[in-house]
Amino acid sequence: MNTPNPYAPPQAAVQDMGEPGDSLVKADRGTRLVAAILDGLIAGAMIAIPMAIGGGWRRGGHPSPVGGLLALAGLIAWTWLTGLFVARNGQSIAKKMLGIKVVRTDGSPASLGRILLLRNGVNTVLGIIPFYGLVDALLIFGEPRQCVHDKIADTIVIKA
Repeated sequence: MNTPNPYAPPQAAVQDMGEPGDSLVKADRGTRLVAAILDGLIAGAMIAIPMAIGGGWRRGGHPSPVGGLLALAGLIAWTWLTGLFVARNGQSIAKKMLGIKVVRTDGSPASLGRILLLRNGVNTVLGIIPFYGLVDALLIFGEPRQCVHDKIADTIVIKA
């Protein structure tokens, strides 16, 4: 009886698939650090330079009226540009300059809401806990290269 059984289930070769996101190249820790520093410098410059042009600070620690308005305009411009880049492809201004971006752990795009609310908003609120910022930053040295805010938002930072 060498004839195949016509009632046998079909046979197929199945290859094991890796975990979702395994094919993504994660961003280097140093690149992420430089991006965070650069984003802070960019935000500071977009707010402080217009303020200085408008008259800077007055005695008593209050900005001059023109300086305050120009600083507000700089803040609005920075917020708009950052929101635009993040909404388009999960990149802040510095992340775009350095060629990295934020995605979900399965490689799908991270939504603007996920990045702003979970990744940044919750992280800001948790910042009131003593030493939270240090713990958040140190977790980047783990194997998955995810900080606490990445784990909360189910995101990773990859090379774009």
